[in-house]
Amino acid sequence: MTFKETKLAGVFEIEITPIVDERGFFARSWCREEFIRRGLNGTLSQSSISFNPQRGTFRGMHWQAAPFAEAKLVRCTQGSICDVALDLRTGSPTFKDWTAVTLSALNRRMLYIPEGCAHGFLTLQNDTEVFYQISELYNPQSGRGVRWNDPAFGIQLPESVTVISKRDSSYTDFV
Repeated sequence: MTFKETKLAGVFEIEITPIVDERGFFARSWCREEFIRRGLNGTLSQSSISFNPQRGTFRGMHWQAAPFAEAKLVRCTQGSICDVALDLRTGSPTFKDWTAVTLSALNRRMLYIPEGCAHGFLTLQNDTEVFYQISELYNPQSGRGVRWNDPAFGIQLPESVTVISKRDSSYTDFV
């Protein structure tokens, strides 16, 4: 795997390293030791799938507060997404900054989002499926969110949002 740090400290775009032969290829998409060696959370407590039938669907921006803060490794297994990480770590030099990468079934890239960063994505194709590996169990009482279009962040998406939950569109302004 190849780890490329984004402009947000601790947020990495990860590419697989395929070993190709006449059958196709084989590649690792997770190695606890490689993550730990880079100072990243190597714990996996839960995996989840999000299926989104309509292009323009936005999910996010979500995170879990301490003591249930979670790191996520996100990949798109069908279709494509604009995947967004937002730094909400108050002591971070990139506090309130964001980064976005295109993840798709074709490019097989992943995005690692550490604890303290919010995560969301916009589907760029119909019938898009997103696979999450998460370091902490889901805890509804620790769930938090901010609006993707909150002026405090200035997140720019490549396409319009046409489907979003009432919850995700009604978070109050970030203070």
